[in-house]
Amino acid sequence: MVVELNRLLDLVVEKKASDLHLTVGMPPCIRLHGHLRPLKLPSLTNDDTVAFMRSITSERHQQELKERGGCDFGFAYEQKARFRVAVYMQKGQVGLALRLIPTKLLTFEEIGLPPSVKNLLFRPRGLILVTGPTGSGKTTTLATMIDFINTEEDCHIITIEDPIEYYHNHKKSIITQRELGVDIGTFSEAIRRALRMDPDVVLVGEMRDLETIQTAITAAETGHLVFGTLHTTGAARTINRIIDAFPQEQQEQIRAQLSTSVVAVISQMLLPRADTDGVIAAFEIMIMTSAIEHLIRENQTHKIVSAIQTGAKQGMVLLDDYLFDLFTKKKIGFQEMMQAAQQPNDLQNKVMEYTQVQAAAAARAAKERG
Repeated sequence: MVVELNRLLDLVVEKKASDLHLTVGMPPCIRLHGHLRPLKLPSLTNDDTVAFMRSITSERHQQELKERGGCDFGFAYEQKARFRVAVYMQKGQVGLALRLIPTKLLTFEEIGLPPSVKNLLFRPRGLILVTGPTGSGKTTTLATMIDFINTEEDCHIITIEDPIEYYHNHKKSIITQRELGVDIGTFSEAIRRALRMDPDVVLVGEMRDLETIQTAITAAETGHLVFGTLHTTGAARTINRIIDAFPQEQQEQIRAQLSTSVVAVISQMLLPRADTDGVIAAFEIMIMTSAIEHLIRENQTHKIVSAIQTGAKQGMVLLDDYLFDLFTKKKIGFQEMMQAAQQPNDLQNKVMEYTQVQAAAAARAAKERG
């Protein structure tokens, strides 16, 4: 073997890399500040990756790899860190992707979440959706929210995860964490069983199928605060994605259910910072109002964008406006902003106007000095 797995995991923890990739024909690679960095080591062979896999993968997961071509699980590395591991087959060879799960729960301020979101966590019922592409920090945001409730409220919080990433200790609340494949079979079954366990708060790690989405909405309607995730970007797209998951004849009913059960949609993505090393989160926040309820019921979700724009006083913000703010504060670069933008043409026009205003102000200042 070219190197011991322990040495690679130590390096990931030391460098604060987000991921470690172990694939045949390449040296081990780490993802640092959003970029893949091959290590100065020989390329891995299939024997290497098989040995890595066997050193951390249980018999049950090895069987799943053989039968299904892949498996996912959480892995504790000594007392130093936890990793979310994906083992997979490609070209008949074993590959691994290990994501570092930060051990320290972050605060709202450290994540950059607006304070308005805290108020949502005191709601007695409803559905809060945290959305974004893979690797956008959804799990970290949810862990911060759950920790806030755990600290402030006396609740029974049930999390359903695949796998469990952040471990929570009981504080003011009781926390029950259930892992798919270990404690329970499926997300939808876990939600149904959770409702018999006197829960106040239920976190659904992923709303990946119709049955899970339907069960989560029902749980939110019956007097529980439910958190869920989807791989969508933007509030309107998230609402549409849920509605489109249902057959045509059920969509009107689901629109009515969503209009009354959704509390907020928080979309996020992580971008490389321009001002220092690391990444920074950008958010879109939609908080349900009577106007947005009406738009969802009447199948006018395309108008949600303008409703968010006019809802700044309630704590709402559009992703593109958040990106523009980060750009003007020199926290992200122009290229990163444009790649993440929902409406890049509109944002480019906004940047041109901003540049002209800045140039005019600089000229005035120079003239006054002269």
